[in-house]
Amino acid sequence: MRHGGAFGDLTMAETHSPGTDDTAIPVTCLFEGDLAGWRDAAPALDAGLAASAEFRARTGQAVIVPGPDGRPARVVLGLGASPGDVTAFRILAGRLPAGTYRLAGAPGGLDPTDAALAFALGLYRFERYRKRESAPPRLVVPGADEAEADSLAAACALAKDLVNTPANDLGPAELEAAARDLAGRFGATVEVTAGEDLLARGYPAVHAVGRAAAPGREPRMIEVTWGQSGHPVLALVGKGVVFDTGGLDLKPSAGMRLMKKDMGGAAHVLALGAMVMQAALPVRLSILIPAVENAVGGAAMRPGDVLATRKGLTVEVGNTDAEGRLILADALTRASELEPDLTLDLATLTGAARVALGPQLPPFFTDDEALAAAIEAGARRAFDPVWRLPLWKGYLPSLDSEIADLKNDPDAWAQAGAMTAALFLQKFAPAGAWAHLDIFAWNPRGQPGSPAGGEAQAIRGLYAMLKARYA
Repeated sequence: MRHGGAFGDLTMAETHSPGTDDTAIPVTCLFEGDLAGWRDAAPALDAGLAASAEFRARTGQAVIVPGPDGRPARVVLGLGASPGDVTAFRILAGRLPAGTYRLAGAPGGLDPTDAALAFALGLYRFERYRKRESAPPRLVVPGADEAEADSLAAACALAKDLVNTPANDLGPAELEAAARDLAGRFGATVEVTAGEDLLARGYPAVHAVGRAAAPGREPRMIEVTWGQSGHPVLALVGKGVVFDTGGLDLKPSAGMRLMKKDMGGAAHVLALGAMVMQAALPVRLSILIPAVENAVGGAAMRPGDVLATRKGLTVEVGNTDAEGRLILADALTRASELEPDLTLDLATLTGAARVALGPQLPPFFTDDEALAAAIEAGARRAFDPVWRLPLWKGYLPSLDSEIADLKNDPDAWAQAGAMTAALFLQKFAPAGAWAHLDIFAWNPRGQPGSPAGGEAQAIRGLYAMLKARYA
């Protein structure tokens, strides 16, 4: 599968194909409960190797059985205890040597398309600056929906590529180029407001956060529109801070090291939008990305400044490093003008979310019980975990300012930083169904099938939810 665009060609091995490949190496899959019966029936060589490797059919455990020539002759893969869980295929992709493999039957409860997608996700490598040393393995999955798996894998790879690209090669203009490339592939339209025009067109907070950036890296508001006007409006809002120094409240070097990923929300809404458009869901899609660099300079906003917003609310800047919620305020206000049926915003917003749930489990916030249940159901369906945290109204007073309508850094007594950030955003969110996801968009430690670096989080589950809601 190949996707070309502003960031070069994105190439991933095919994970499945129609027809039969008699030369492919067979892969046998076992749930933990099937292990005893398999050992009784398996060839002695397979069972002996599995025993020597302490094979227990745990998720991702794999035994590669060599043939007479020493090359892989068959593979035995553990699926764990949960029927339907395809995590093992993602791990397998990071462990197999080059070659063509074939799933030798799908055990009951295993969806072939889910397995193919998981394998494709596990093949991802960021190759813009260093190419993969060997060819990736290929897995043939009979019965898989090839188009669906390829589409979702390519979208997730786009998000990861954008997150992994360093800020010297990905500024606001390059983020705009990625949006234009995506729009061009699906016949969508793009409207961009940049630089001083942000003030004239009603995006003062976006302008304030990004105005200190160097020439050529001016802030901008990117709006991608797709679909028929009579369909329900789906608004996807993504934080696009291409690099976050912290502004005048400068981050320490350790805190700044990964700030190329602070546009992860923008990358994720572009990827989710690609899934929606590829599936031709009957929605009027609007992707809204405020793209800025939070730089240090003479024009930078200062602690104590009071900013205007598109909604008309004023915000006292208590901390210039709480900039993401400022640009999202203008973008969410723009979304409300579209009268959306559903609004989802994604942002690498707070360290507090990582303290609460760690890097692998993104929290989401909504007061809409039906939407919360649908998001959780989609996450389970796609094996793409999220966890709901409350919009606890008892912390609202922490946003009070003595001189403005709000302030962007909560009082110290309200230590629930992810919640107070979500409460701030709720002040600007459209009426009706809205959810905020505070993603990390990063794997801090690599493992088979999940290399260190950019990660696509929550969007496969959100796509499953959107299919159920609209298709």
